[in-house]
Amino acid sequence: MNKSNFLIVALVVILGAVLSSVFIVDEREKVLVLRFGAVKSVKDEPGLAFKLPWPDTVVRYDDRILSLDVEPLEVTPLDDRRLVVDAFARYRISDVEQFREATGAGGEQAIAVASRRLDSILRSQTREVLGSVSSNDILSSDRAALMLRIRNGAIQNARAVGLEVIDVRLKRTDLPTDNLGATFERMRAEREREATDERARGNEAAQRVRAQADRTVVELTSEARREAEVVRGEADAERNAIFAESYGRDVEFFEFYRSLNAYRSALQAGNSSMVLSPDSDFFNYLKSSGGISAQ
Repeated sequence: MNKSNFLIVALVVILGAVLSSVFIVDEREKVLVLRFGAVKSVKDEPGLAFKLPWPDTVVRYDDRILSLDVEPLEVTPLDDRRLVVDAFARYRISDVEQFREATGAGGEQAIAVASRRLDSILRSQTREVLGSVSSNDILSSDRAALMLRIRNGAIQNARAVGLEVIDVRLKRTDLPTDNLGATFERMRAEREREATDERARGNEAAQRVRAQADRTVVELTSEARREAEVVRGEADAERNAIFAESYGRDVEFFEFYRSLNAYRSALQAGNSSMVLSPDSDFFNYLKSSGGISAQ
């Protein structure tokens, strides 16, 4: 081999070494430089980066926000009404060294491993959170607090494998198809029981109102009767006082007035037959136009 050929070979070797020592870090990724399988450095700034041509290797990880659709799962809330929950999450690989240590994967395989690990975390956290509330809370439109609890719980668990959970959303919460009939019957039975309870409480309240009204009627009637008796007694006393005063002023007129009242009561149609002595005092004012003194 002559000198020129040797120089060409040397240049090729040098060029190959230089090219194998240089790599590009994309802005959408993070890169780990491994030496004999151990992490040597982390490259997270976009641009050119360098490594040893041998024995360093480069492992790339996606640094973008990723999406994960959690497989539908059944949960059992506090009221034992089973629900099928469908959720999704937004996440990213935040610590590539920790993720590498926890999973030992890189490239496309890392995304698959991250999805499996996060799916397991979210399923466990979803069952734990939704199992602590009633189905009405889960089915209501205001579920932001539940989703926040699931996310906060998942953040702690995902951080251990180098993942950052950004958001968790419940897409769908339905009854299981094989349980719709029984669930519907149970819901109807619960509503009927609630309606029966409401009617019973209404009847009880109505009875209390009626009893109070009856008591008020009795009290008002008794008070009115008492007042009437008082007024009637006062009127009788006033009448007797007037009679007594009248009797004291004109005894003959008072006797005449009493006789007329006796005639009015005794001499009525169908009741005019009497057996009396002709000289009875009852006929004093009928026998003489001059009254008792005229006899």
